Amino acid sequence: MNSATRRALIGPVLLVVAALLAVAMAMAPGARAAGGLDEAAAALKKGPVYVDPRAAGMLSASEADALAKKIKDANKPVFVAVLPKAAEYRPSSLLKDLRTKVGISGLYAVELGDGFNAGADPRVMSRNSVQNLVSAVKHSQYPTVAERLNSFVDSADQSARGHAPDSWGGSGDSGFDTGTAIGLGVLVAVGGGGAYAIARRNRRRRAEEERAALEDLRVVVDEDITAFGEELDRLDFSPGEPGADDAMRADYSHALDAYENAKTAMAAAQHPGDVQAVTQALEEGRFALATLAARREGRPLPERRLPCFFDPRHGPSVVDATWAPPGGAERTVPVCAADKSRLDDGREPLARTVRTESGDRPYWDAGPAYAPWAGGYFGGGLLPGLLVGTMLGNMMMAPHAYGADVGGPAGADGGDVSGADFNPDDFGGGFGGFGDGGGGGFDGGGFGGDGGF
Repeated sequence: MNSATRRALIGPVLLVVAALLAVAMAMAPGARAAGGLDEAAAALKKGPVYVDPRAAGMLSASEADALAKKIKDANKPVFVAVLPKAAEYRPSSLLKDLRTKVGISGLYAVELGDGFNAGADPRVMSRNSVQNLVSAVKHSQYPTVAERLNSFVDSADQSARGHAPDSWGGSGDSGFDTGTAIGLGVLVAVGGGGAYAIARRNRRRRAEEERAALEDLRVVVDEDITAFGEELDRLDFSPGEPGADDAMRADYSHALDAYENAKTAMAAAQHPGDVQAVTQALEEGRFALATLAARREGRPLPERRLPCFFDPRHGPSVVDATWAPPGGAERTVPVCAADKSRLDDGREPLARTVRTESGDRPYWDAGPAYAPWAGGYFGGGLLPGLLVGTMLGNMMMAPHAYGADVGGPAGADGGDVSGADFNPDDFGGGFGGFGDGGGGGFDGGGFGGDGGF
């Protein structure tokens, strides 16, 4: 082959190689785009890590690729953006804007200049959990952005719920081989079919797990509804009885409505998270009964308090008491008068037990399906603190915790596409906006505040 022929062949080959390299760079998880919110969102739809070209000195390409691989290997909907301080990245709305443009339910962590913050959809991680993770990062004094983000991702991968978006496609491996395969279209149909089969199998398995969990819950919730109905019968109140007034009749009507709402919600429940609406209705109904009883007996109206922690069927609590589960740390829990007396006497409280494979156990030692059941009674914001150190508290942070953030079962599962259809008020994040990214404590601004830098 003469030199002219070789030159004629080399030219097209170099063009092909250049094109493949361009594809590979575009598809790499930590690929750099032109910068800006739209470019960041477009990149995060394709991979878990985006580094604005102007922030390239904060996180190298190899560090970004390694971080992306870690997230993809964990199969979690965790998104990381490394951005410079720039006018187009408004700290007051950055997390919300980025989540809106990406359109995928997940946990979003952003390194903005020298600040750090994160936010999550409630189905992926509770607001309290996000705040705790961000606080830990800010207090850890990591010397580099890579160390800070890796620490955050290590914790997030353990506790975030949901799955990696289908648009990320496959494992976390990156580099020229992946780009070449994509550029050449090799095995696209086979790979796509395999990914679809895996996703379908995972969805089927999760649906089966949820059906089994719902049936376990149904037994417990039906007992709760029956117990409340018996309370209504024992009350023996007639709206027309002597001494009954409009306030009493309103309390009684509220209790009856709560009873019917609980039965209706349970009949319509399709997922374990749907149970939260049932127990929330029962909690409201029991408080209405307690108020009615106080009016009839001429006692002061009860304070609106959480139900008894040990068994919500005991009714509204009357006081907070110190209690610790076996081997766990002490915490303050709301208790009824009877359980407070038992604790004062050194006896065990009368705990609500549920059936498990190892026999009857207190609900806090049962599986993750009981998180929404407890969340309806106690509210999502307080529940993690009440249950810390218990089996349910630990399992609520697992990927299989059905509605376990108890911030409400509504919303897309982690990794599912929802577009802009999410409640920004529920998109919980860390304290102090983007201030103090190096981790010296909280800044004075509120979540996402402009003064957080």
